[in-house]
Amino acid sequence: MAEHPGPIYQLRLVASRESAETIDAWLGAFVRESLRQPGVLDCHSFPFVVGDAAQLGRVCQFSLASDAALDEFEDQVVATAEAELASRFGSVASISSHILREDLASESPAGVPTNCLNCGTHLRGQYCGQCGQRSRSRLISLWELISDALGDLFELDSRLWQTLLPLVAKPGQLTRDYLQGRRARFMPPFRMYLVLSLVFFVVAFFNPREELSLFFEEPGTAQDPPPDVSTQDADGQPVEKDGVVISLGDSDDTAEGDDDGDEGCNLDASDLDEFPGWLARRMTPERICQVYDKISADDGKSLGEKVVANAPTALIVLLPLMALVLKALYPLSRRYYVEHLLFLVHLHAFLFLLLTLQILFLRLTGLIAVPELAVTLMMIASVIYIPVYLFIAMRRVYGQSRFMTFLKYIVLLFAYIAGFTTVMSLTFALAAFSI
Repeated sequence: MAEHPGPIYQLRLVASRESAETIDAWLGAFVRESLRQPGVLDCHSFPFVVGDAAQLGRVCQFSLASDAALDEFEDQVVATAEAELASRFGSVASISSHILREDLASESPAGVPTNCLNCGTHLRGQYCGQCGQRSRSRLISLWELISDALGDLFELDSRLWQTLLPLVAKPGQLTRDYLQGRRARFMPPFRMYLVLSLVFFVVAFFNPREELSLFFEEPGTAQDPPPDVSTQDADGQPVEKDGVVISLGDSDDTAEGDDDGDEGCNLDASDLDEFPGWLARRMTPERICQVYDKISADDGKSLGEKVVANAPTALIVLLPLMALVLKALYPLSRRYYVEHLLFLVHLHAFLFLLLTLQILFLRLTGLIAVPELAVTLMMIASVIYIPVYLFIAMRRVYGQSRFMTFLKYIVLLFAYIAGFTTVMSLTFALAAFSI
């Protein structure tokens, strides 16, 4: 096979010897079809020895022109081949893949270390094969530092965009690719979930005027003098000043009247008779009234802050619960529990991303003149897209018919509503009794 700068995509096929003739015919047709694809330069096929004597092995090494051709080859050719192989031969044949690259090791220039300065591994090329650190130790410029920090935001072929674009536009495809082993080009799922959830809560609940109030001038503080309220007549009666009637009544009486209007918390032990014993021992009338007084003191502001602070934890708790529901809905799928959990991690990451984009869009419409109809249509489209996204993702990942997917879709929705209500209710209760 001729040398070339691009990667090599290696397919290893293992099948029973009884189906050797059929497998070889299919493999030959697959190779001929693959060579017609743009970016596929060559293919070298050869057998290999399998430990089980009842099986045979075949290897196909496809030479590709570039990494872009590799991505297209994986998405269009290999994915179709895997599906066709599974449908035609079932468990009789299995396929695995590896990506190979030419070893460009050469003698290192003078001054370049032969071992990695980070982990000590012998260097064979520009980067360490163990930890990935660059072989040359040098100072970088400020521009290079900024480029390294923001490179993923502006490079369309970076892992950031290769993850977020299919996450939004191809429901379930990211999960399917990850489960089939195509993982290196995507962000790790749990890292992506944590980053998107953090961005969502910052965008949704961060108020610049409140958090950075030092940099904002209060309206009326610089130019509006305080009103003159010292004017009264000889008998001490209120007078009109600048169109405002100033009352000099007894402030203590007014305060007492306000207190009389607030009934406060009126609970006794009989009100908690329907509670279970373990809960009644903890939620005593005195404790409930104490919480009520704290919440009333600041109009629930501290309670809201506690709920928002604990919401990410509540949603993380919800994930394994819903994964159990999916495990029960697909008992014959032969999928591990963690695979169902991965599906939900990607789903929640998508929800965080979509809600963040909605909030940013609404805030942008407040700054520029956007027709109200456009805003309404945008919101309606995003609300409709969420259930459609879930249905398509379930079909793509689990591969069942539309009818069966719809039945399980309804069950999952009701389970999700019940689970979300439960964990948020517990979050609210824990927040209330912790202020």
